Amino acid sequence: MARKIIIDTDPGQDDAVAILLALASPELEVLGITCVAGNVPLALTVRNARIICELAGRPDARIFAGCDKPLERALVTAEYVHGKTGLDGIALPDPVMPVQDQHAVDFIVETLRREPAGSVTLVPIGPLTNIAAAILKAPDITDRIAEIVLMGGAYFEVGNVTPAAEFNIYVDPQAADIVFRAGVRLTVMPLDVTHKALTTRTRIEAFRALPGRVGPAVASWTDFFERFDMEKYGSEGAPLHDPCTIAYLLEPSLFSGRQVNVMVETGSDLTLGMTVADWWGVTDRKPNAWFVGDLDADRFYALLTDRLARLP
Repeated sequence: MARKIIIDTDPGQDDAVAILLALASPELEVLGITCVAGNVPLALTVRNARIICELAGRPDARIFAGCDKPLERALVTAEYVHGKTGLDGIALPDPVMPVQDQHAVDFIVETLRREPAGSVTLVPIGPLTNIAAAILKAPDITDRIAEIVLMGGAYFEVGNVTPAAEFNIYVDPQAADIVFRAGVRLTVMPLDVTHKALTTRTRIEAFRALPGRVGPAVASWTDFFERFDMEKYGSEGAPLHDPCTIAYLLEPSLFSGRQVNVMVETGSDLTLGMTVADWWGVTDRKPNAWFVGDLDADRFYALLTDRLARLP
């Protein structure tokens, strides 16, 4: 039976690849795609989600608009990485598929209450505003969530938007703090692992050679945003952060990590949004997350290429 998931997202080229991977995988039933402000403002993340679903030949997917700003602070965006639309790199048609009338937070709450307890996995690959807002609105849902598999945070790799913080957590650290304290089963894909999921010229050309329209689109997106990372890190390619979450749901054996305690810094100007992972077990804080540290990058890209080839 397919695993039921809700993808919470702020697309973003790497978000787009994660969504495409999920839509291409029959093991997963995407109940809805909830959008949040993050890489770009909410109006653009919603628009981009529609573009991605239409590219995948899935105008039937249900898309919900969520929170347009973090719980307590002003929105920080990342057009400098993703371009002014959030999906720069290839011109795609304007979307025509509808957006659902229901607010994303209400959809998350209603779905978790309707579906059998422990049957729905949340996959947040942007700031955690929508997830935290749902928990605040309906604390009863925490016992019904099967697992939260999120992309966010960093420990050994340190931050990518400040010296200490990864972007998704930094945008809404208060929301992240709520999620990490919620007592829900958590799997975290931090920069520690995603920075090992690097594109290479060979891997990008494998996408470009795929039949249909999806592979070339993914190749164009990765061409666009890898320039930023290569210049910043001096790396061979750019990390595909967000697809790590979906790949984990499909093939958990690709990844390795540790069950540790992870807390989010919310009080310090210097380290705001830092995910403080007790990797070495030096505190008595109870482990609350499986914090991933490594992956088999070749198998990860083989999975991505195989699945994207199934799309139109």
